[in-house]
Amino acid sequence: WSAYVESAGLAKVNRARGKRCADVPFGFRSPGLSSRHVRISFPFLFLPLAALQAMGKGEAVSPRVPLFLLQNDDVLPDLNVLSVWSQGYTGAGVVVSVLDDGIERDHPDLVANYDPKASYDFNDNDPDPQPHYTIEEENRHGTRCAGEVAATANNDFCGAGIAYRAKVGGVRMLDGIVTDIVEARSLSLQPQHIHIYSASWGPEDDGKTVDGPGFLAMEAFHRGITTGRGGLGSLFVWASGNGGLRHDNCNLDGYANSIYTLSVGSSTQSGRVPWYTEACASILTTTYSSGSKGEQQIVTTDLHHSCTSRHTGTSASAPLVAGMIALALEANPKLTWRDMQHLVVRASHPAHLQADDWAVNGVGRKVSHYYGYGLLNAAMLVDLAKKWDTTKPQKKCYIKAIHKPLRLGSKFVITENVTSACCGKSRSIRALEHVQVQLSLRYSRRGDLILTLTSPMGTKSTLVDIRPFDTSDRGYRDWTFMSTHFWDEDPRGIWTLLFENKGDPFNSGFLDSLVFKLYGTEEDMMARNINAPVVGECMRRDADGTCQGCTSPFYAFQNRCLYYCPPRYYSVSRPAPGHDGAIRTCAACDSSCYTCQGGTAHNCTSCPAFSTYNKRAHVCSQQPFYAFLPHLFAQGHWQLLILALLLGSLPVISGGRKDVGPVARGMAIWGTPPAPQDWAGTLLDPEFLQPC
Repeated sequence: WSAYVESAGLAKVNRARGKRCADVPFGFRSPGLSSRHVRISFPFLFLPLAALQAMGKGEAVSPRVPLFLLQNDDVLPDLNVLSVWSQGYTGAGVVVSVLDDGIERDHPDLVANYDPKASYDFNDNDPDPQPHYTIEEENRHGTRCAGEVAATANNDFCGAGIAYRAKVGGVRMLDGIVTDIVEARSLSLQPQHIHIYSASWGPEDDGKTVDGPGFLAMEAFHRGITTGRGGLGSLFVWASGNGGLRHDNCNLDGYANSIYTLSVGSSTQSGRVPWYTEACASILTTTYSSGSKGEQQIVTTDLHHSCTSRHTGTSASAPLVAGMIALALEANPKLTWRDMQHLVVRASHPAHLQADDWAVNGVGRKVSHYYGYGLLNAAMLVDLAKKWDTTKPQKKCYIKAIHKPLRLGSKFVITENVTSACCGKSRSIRALEHVQVQLSLRYSRRGDLILTLTSPMGTKSTLVDIRPFDTSDRGYRDWTFMSTHFWDEDPRGIWTLLFENKGDPFNSGFLDSLVFKLYGTEEDMMARNINAPVVGECMRRDADGTCQGCTSPFYAFQNRCLYYCPPRYYSVSRPAPGHDGAIRTCAACDSSCYTCQGGTAHNCTSCPAFSTYNKRAHVCSQQPFYAFLPHLFAQGHWQLLILALLLGSLPVISGGRKDVGPVARGMAIWGTPPAPQDWAGTLLDPEFLQPC
């Protein structure tokens, strides 16, 4: 493979790649990255629960965690990662490689999980992926993404990754001229050792580019899914793109719309579409990321052994999915690359995500061009993974729809009856997975053309929408659009493809070629009856319908059944008259405790911010905030120091408790995982600082 790549003629072609962050409204272009954009964004994102990060680390609150004042956990629903941690899944045995601008391998939060075998520098051709340091620090992206996946837990620093015991490597491949051969080598690095490749970059998000993998990178994708992981297939997780302000569409990004990649979108903490989001039919799932000014961003590792609270955009969303997939792989290492996509579809739900395009497809699932199938639930993903039977082999059906060029007017419709075309035994598909439309066309203004595909079951999927900045008259040449919106539908019947001009009425062109490509399995996947998530059943409700108790092993909390009781609450079981077993609920700790084993002040197991813990008495005693100012000053945490001084006249909330505990309300992805109940350390309480 390496020799083949070396000898290929396209090896030296500059592919123009860049990271997908959203630091600047119209994208951020780093020197040396050509036009391959990182997927980030600037207004604020989620600071998941680093509140638990001091568990078991000492008797006093550790000011070494500089971001504890910024933690946000007012997000419901969360990604449900703590539920997975409570079952003992941490990503152990799984290897993730972040394809980016390098990784700070000696970072305190990464060094313990760093895997040199999953790392390489393809920019300088050496084994060391350490990023190149510059004044602008533009090569921070890979280190930030790596921390989201596998930052170490319980080390008194920063936070914890989703899969905090997974091994993580970094590939330095964006800090230089990115050629087809660089991409191919990166995508095919150690495919029998690396399980998951996480990439948060893509073509320029300028609203006019149409670009994708070169010949060698495409071959690397194909070899990865056919031979990677011993034939189970490498898992490629991709950020969908940040060109929202320029009305870009990720279906014109050949990486995000590949059937071999799992494309990830973003949501703000309030469940809204972020300003940078690109809508397209290839997005499969969504996690949280940054939003508008005032909304939270992601806390993660940063260059120079530091932490940041400003990781943003779809760049931040993709590594979260990579981490959750690592948890699922630990639960079931035999999952194929297609199994994982099936599971992600089933473990994603609309939740509170807001968009005007939510639609119900032919098998009853809600799907959106902004969010795919919705917010990914880690606990549901792992629960489904544990009982999943391998999907039957992939079936393919290609249908050539036209045999000569056809003129495109203001509206043009092509229909295709798939009933007879895909009925052969070797090609028979009962449940769809991916649907592609490959075409070549010439058009006077490409960005004015909308393509909509409708399935026999009535599902409409917009393959490409208006792109006002795309003024090209070159049309599309053998471009492949892809949609995941027909997942598990029966393909038999009439398919309809609509071409619609939304610009100048004098626009015109020709459709030169058109091929429908259907992928799926001969099994009726909806008959598996595995769609119901594993959730606790409420055993008793009060007159208002509020849940008062759940079945084992769940606990009732705020009308939900959880695997665990959040901080400021403890678990209680009591007999249930008229029921088998006990009623399990979460009861409130004393106001002085952060976590506890009972309801009195002498049952504390950890303390809130600015408090110290007495091991013998199991009591928390409050310390004045100014006791910690010298340490903040010495460590150079100027922002926190100023913030603390500004808030000095405010009462510290040492015991005030809201209706909902921080873990239950938070994204629950960055906090140190639950430690045993003899926690001797203190916790940094994200609730102690509230908006003025």
